[in-house]
Amino acid sequence: MNFVKRAGTSLRARKSKAAALLAVFVVLCTLLLGGFLLQGATARQEAEVQRRVGVDVTVRGEGLTRRLADRLGGSERVHRYNPVLSLRAGARGFAPLRSEGGGSDGAGGGDGEQPAVALNGVRDFGLLLPFSYGSARITAGRGVAPEDADRDVVVVEERLAARNGLAPGDTLRLASADGERTVSATVVGVFRDPAPDPARWTPSYELPGNLLYVPVRTAERLGAGASDVREAVFRIGAPEQAEGLHSAAERLLGGGDFDFRVNDKAYRDQVRPVQRVGAFAELIVWLVAVAGALILGLVVLSQTRERREELGVLLSMGERKWKLVGQLVVEVAAVAVPAVFLAVLIGRVAGGPAGDALLPRAADEPAAHPGTAPAPVDPPRLRAGAVDVGRVAGIALGISLVATVVPGVGILRLHPRSILATDT
Repeated sequence: MNFVKRAGTSLRARKSKAAALLAVFVVLCTLLLGGFLLQGATARQEAEVQRRVGVDVTVRGEGLTRRLADRLGGSERVHRYNPVLSLRAGARGFAPLRSEGGGSDGAGGGDGEQPAVALNGVRDFGLLLPFSYGSARITAGRGVAPEDADRDVVVVEERLAARNGLAPGDTLRLASADGERTVSATVVGVFRDPAPDPARWTPSYELPGNLLYVPVRTAERLGAGASDVREAVFRIGAPEQAEGLHSAAERLLGGGDFDFRVNDKAYRDQVRPVQRVGAFAELIVWLVAVAGALILGLVVLSQTRERREELGVLLSMGERKWKLVGQLVVEVAAVAVPAVFLAVLIGRVAGGPAGDALLPRAADEPAAHPGTAPAPVDPPRLRAGAVDVGRVAGIALGISLVATVVPGVGILRLHPRSILATDT
């Protein structure tokens, strides 16, 4: 009889033991699949943390211009970047805030030639620390975005907006410090700065309510040719990429002195729990694979001893020993295949609750600023893909092969006469 058909006949005749073997395989395959799903989910969550949180690198130094910042920001390791160009400007057609008390800064009614407001030329509002950490926030409209690079837009503080009746969609005229150039900018947003007005007299351009944000190129046009930016913030995916960014900055800035600071606290606080879950998942896979091979090996070895008489009769009838080993392999493999599909069904049902219980919830923004409550990012769902199922099936079949071949070595040493003589 063909040993494959004989394996089927043996499974039907030994239904209870086949069911017990199937139960063992289902547990092993479910644990294996859970380990792979956790590994995939943690990898996706780590990538999401890199995209949303990342690591902020601040570069300051002489000779750092907007164009150099653009070149450094074009690196493949940089996700977002934001150069900041600070200068003073004059007001045209609107009244800047004035400090209480004595003193005069020449702003006189808002149309004087003296600088009355402070401008910050920026590229990406989301990388400004006061806004990303929540101490300042947009109350109407939006902030400056990379898409505004070639537009004349402005974001004003709500105290200045209240005094002049400004709202998103209005137009604001700004003048250069020397009064020779004027730019008309569209108000796209209003923000709230928590800094209070100073108790003592302060020049108008130093009042927190007179701070405006415009695109960097708009600031350059009002800056009488000023091009050196105060600083540039670059968001990269992981701390390990900071060294490459430092080398690129060194080349662009000609090796001169510059300040290079890496802020990776928020990244590490959120990535470490994810990495611990990933390491736990990898440990599960290894333990299940090794333990599964040992357990199934003992089960098959026990069954082999129980079937000594059957094996002896087959050998006495001239059956080859390798076919007997092949029969055991087919029997175990025939149980392993349906166990994989049952494990996939279990994974679909239990994947959601297991992911919520095991995967940490990462925050959408850094939680380093006191008093802020970052919005949580839901952990990714555990989903079984074709690759995960294939890996589980491969390991399950590998375990079945090891579990049968190793005990099968004993079959190769069997002699039908000694088996039958002992059993009788």
